[in-house]
Amino acid sequence: MTLGICGKRTRWQLISTLACCIMSLTHGISLGWFSPTLPILESDQSPIGDPVQIHEVMWIGSMLAVGSILSNMIIWFPIGFFGIKKCMYFLALPNMVNWILIYVANNSAYLYIARVLLGASGGSLVVCFPIFIAEIADKSVRGTLTSFFMLTLCGGITVGFLLVVHTSYHVLPCIVIVLPILYVILIIPLPEPPQDLLRRGHDEKAEKSYYFYRNLTSDPTKQNENKAEFDSYRERVFIGGVKENITRQDFFNKQSVKTFGLIVVLLVCNQMSGSFAIFNYASTIFTQLGSRMEPNMCGIVMGLVQLGGLLTAVLLVDRVGRRWLLIPSLAGMGLSELGVGLLKSFASPHFLHHNGWIGLTLMCLVAYSSSTGIIALTFVIIVELLPAKIRATGTSISMCGLSCSVFAALMTYPVMIDRYGIDATMYMAAAFCLLGVVVMGLFLPETKGRSMTN
Repeated sequence: MTLGICGKRTRWQLISTLACCIMSLTHGISLGWFSPTLPILESDQSPIGDPVQIHEVMWIGSMLAVGSILSNMIIWFPIGFFGIKKCMYFLALPNMVNWILIYVANNSAYLYIARVLLGASGGSLVVCFPIFIAEIADKSVRGTLTSFFMLTLCGGITVGFLLVVHTSYHVLPCIVIVLPILYVILIIPLPEPPQDLLRRGHDEKAEKSYYFYRNLTSDPTKQNENKAEFDSYRERVFIGGVKENITRQDFFNKQSVKTFGLIVVLLVCNQMSGSFAIFNYASTIFTQLGSRMEPNMCGIVMGLVQLGGLLTAVLLVDRVGRRWLLIPSLAGMGLSELGVGLLKSFASPHFLHHNGWIGLTLMCLVAYSSSTGIIALTFVIIVELLPAKIRATGTSISMCGLSCSVFAALMTYPVMIDRYGIDATMYMAAAFCLLGVVVMGLFLPETKGRSMTN
């Protein structure tokens, strides 16, 4: 971890990020709930009544993306009108209703609605949090703080696995629903980001916010120095054009087209490489690989390995940069998925049964490789690539693309696994990793240290 993250200047940046991370942890738990609960819902002892059928599983899984797309399409407007901070309050409500619906569900329709609401919460979260963190953070710690967001989200997925294994279906919602309430209480005292306030013409509030997040002293002897620092910051923000009206040309110039082209490839590779879908169907994958370890326990092991990869990203992202984590991450993930595919294609059921550790090891390599780059850095890179003037709108558009990719992946992977097997699924995932290595290796600029004011 970079030394600056523990410094006096970044103290409130870190505390504010950790407060936000309570909500990303909650969302992660909500995501992690699905995979280990799926076999329970499909069993004769389904807690919602009749067993869930395969076509219902596809829709329950993919409704998450529907909610995400809907929120992604409209979140840019309230951000521009009300500000990021006020939109962040909204995130808690649909997540809470999601857990209430899970608790009272007596048929699949409840779960469809719950997943749409969960997607709406998550779709707003992945737009608001990266922008909020980027705008309050010094550039020396921006990558580290943004990586905390993904660390807690993915950590929540692992916690979700553990809670489902050790907690009954109807007790879990009663526990998790406390977290979004705590999140709202903790973010109430936080001021809105200074750049967001400047964008909406609140210069005096922006100055106070800047001093708060940089922990600048109220010592009268440093008043002029602090004022000069803020004035320089404000000038850079205004040069970036954040107060100007957004026009069509802002999106269709040469630089913006290249930026959005890179983002499209990044988002497609993020999801179609299996970084999320593989975890969503981890229990099914390990069952087909003949693991003698309980499939849900294998998923928990993968989750812990993923956390190790995310911790690696937190330690290195502001040291080695974005490119040198992302590209090796995609390469390692692709090779590991290729290994899983070859293992399933050529190993006999007898071999798989007595050597289940090989499949688990390869899947753990997939988890570690993906988390050190494509999972940890996607949001960091998107926010840093986009110009300040169109950052909120561009991030919203990008998250629409991510939601579409999630929807495509969650619709594709269960069909691929069910009809064509694990081997074909893994070959497909590895091919998307190769696409990412080539395109990002050739065209992605290093965004470490890039200014957030232009």
